[in-house]
Amino acid sequence: MKTIGVLGCGLMGAGIAQVSAAAGLRTIVLEVNEAVLARGLGRIEKFLATSVEKGKMTADEKARLLANLSGTTAYADLKDCDLVIEAIVENVDVKRQAYAAVEAVVGPHCLLATNTSSLCVTELAASTTRPDRFGGLHFFNPVPLMKLVEVIRALTTSDATHQALFAFAQALGKEPVTAPDRGGFIVNRLLIPYMLDAIRCLEGGLGTVEDIDTAMKLGCGHPMGPFTLTDFVGLDTTYFIANIMFEEFREARFAPPPLLKRMVLAGHLGKKSGRGFYQY
Repeated sequence: MKTIGVLGCGLMGAGIAQVSAAAGLRTIVLEVNEAVLARGLGRIEKFLATSVEKGKMTADEKARLLANLSGTTAYADLKDCDLVIEAIVENVDVKRQAYAAVEAVVGPHCLLATNTSSLCVTELAASTTRPDRFGGLHFFNPVPLMKLVEVIRALTTSDATHQALFAFAQALGKEPVTAPDRGGFIVNRLLIPYMLDAIRCLEGGLGTVEDIDTAMKLGCGHPMGPFTLTDFVGLDTTYFIANIMFEEFREARFAPPPLLKRMVLAGHLGKKSGRGFYQY
């Protein structure tokens, strides 16, 4: 693979574009308009500038990375891509529209991948004309720092596509694992019930937010407690993923607790909104 397209230059898309360009690949990131694109590219520039200041990369390395990276608002600019990774809003209809726009311009060899954290990859693949050349590449936030990539096989993903996506993740310096196309894949299947249980414990008076976080950090060696983690991930994101998983499995452990629902409705979404279980 020589040319990579990334749909979306938000938090995840910008990170994916950055690590792709850092791996020496020509990378084109697409956004809906120039203002949003400039914001996303600015996020990458700021991350790189901080890395240079801290001595984690040189000015020459930063320049080489940026030389591999470009932004666009036109799907036609993706025509030479060997792989297009979608990292846009978690809405099936919006994703389908994006895939159709990509397929109208790319060649038949081009692979498509989604960065979805919870949606059915087989359903997304079925909405394209190349379901055998479609798979999941679930990166983790912050993408430049997190080593894991879940490579998800839809029921229609060919062996060649899976191998190519796995090798691509390795080329970025990541540690890929193969995950099945089931709600939550591997990480969220285990993580979301833990986060929801912590909220239920808070509702039940087991301890304060601070005490529960401290107990899990010092008692289990976790780098952060469940409430700090939920604030970082976003309460709305956690709520969305939990609902998707509950819809698929119908198990009580995946059902969002009432407190989580009410906090989302109140706009207490975590670090990004300035208030969640903690205030920022």
